[in-house]
Amino acid sequence: MKKTALLGMAMVSLAAIGLSGCSSASNDDGDPSGEITVLTNRTDLVDTTFADYAKAFEEKYPGTNVTFEALTDYEGDVKIRLNSKDYGDALLIPSSNVTKDQYSSFFEPLGTVDEMSEKYRFVDAGAYDGQVYGISTFGSAMGMVVNKKVWADAGITEAPTTQEEYLTDLQAIRDRTDADPYYTNYADGWPLATIEGNLGATQGPEVRMEMAEDDAPWTEGTDQYKIDDLLFQTVKAGLSEADPTTTNWEESKNLLAQGEIGSMVLGSWAVSQMQDAAEAAGASRDDIGFWPMPWQVDGRFTSVTASDKVLGVSRNSDNKATAKAWVDWFTNESGYAESQGAISPVKSDPEPDTLSDFSALDVQYLELAPDPVGKEALLTDIANEAEIDIFGNTYRQKLIDTARGAADGDEDSFFSDLNDRWAAAQEKVSE
Repeated sequence: MKKTALLGMAMVSLAAIGLSGCSSASNDDGDPSGEITVLTNRTDLVDTTFADYAKAFEEKYPGTNVTFEALTDYEGDVKIRLNSKDYGDALLIPSSNVTKDQYSSFFEPLGTVDEMSEKYRFVDAGAYDGQVYGISTFGSAMGMVVNKKVWADAGITEAPTTQEEYLTDLQAIRDRTDADPYYTNYADGWPLATIEGNLGATQGPEVRMEMAEDDAPWTEGTDQYKIDDLLFQTVKAGLSEADPTTTNWEESKNLLAQGEIGSMVLGSWAVSQMQDAAEAAGASRDDIGFWPMPWQVDGRFTSVTASDKVLGVSRNSDNKATAKAWVDWFTNESGYAESQGAISPVKSDPEPDTLSDFSALDVQYLELAPDPVGKEALLTDIANEAEIDIFGNTYRQKLIDTARGAADGDEDSFFSDLNDRWAAAQEKVSE
């Protein structure tokens, strides 16, 4: 696969058009000047990379000043702050507690879907009713970050093509190496939420509406079942860490990099972090690879691509011109996506080297279809009514507890309860 052909999207000149919604809006609101506060979840970058970004932005726009607030519990903290007008000037739009039909209540429009789609990927992620309220910081392809050396030591050099083969391979890692075959990241929680990004890998781009219309999505054959059954069976077989309550995300990067963990299901954004950790530990960056999930359709792997967080401007900002200029600059000039080894939101940017394994395996990429107009919040509404945080981590923590025998029940009872709650919520939401 050529880098310029990622996702089959036509490339446009970066110089041809800017972030048109932001640019025009900034002109309407005045030239960038004064101070802005930017909320971020990147606690690991705020004093280094992001400090450099602020300096570069301030040099481009003399008289501006960018201050960051890095939040460890980003979703939880921002949820509370949205109840006030104090949630910064530019911020990542929370994904678990703000529905798309609420965007206009909290965020400024940046442009129309039609004009933004000419230049940017993942536009729908921050859009509602034809308006864009947030621009993707970067995109990721879903798969497994693996320590290839660990897998090779267990006698495995090729990506598994089925769940059965995958579990057999993890068992080989358990039997032949000292590594934990899989790591759940149970304690931090949010990495468990990211595995939902595999939705669509076998069902296709319309999967969200199919799930919203399905009264039993945790039934064998659906993507939702595949995602959660894979996790359940992995934990049940003793192929993950001994005590999930003691996991630590930052430490997990070092453990995988040093060969103490064999694999984690994450987005491709994580690859460069693991490679950096390997290099820091004196290991080879080449030990870290990225393989597709162990499901094929017609003999071919599919990876779902999607936006990570989207960056927006507070409706209550006192300095919208500078906040919009920041969003424009961060998207087009910071190089953030490249630095993360991620898919750039700018269509003209090349595919990252972190997806080289996918190229060799001829993995096809899939971006989910936009939800139909008027149904943008349907799936989230059903999930919220059912109290099943499919885009969160609580129910998967309970899934892990059930699988390892720390909670009552088994997989059948666990999935049956999810289906019952989903069906009841679906009926109520449709009233």
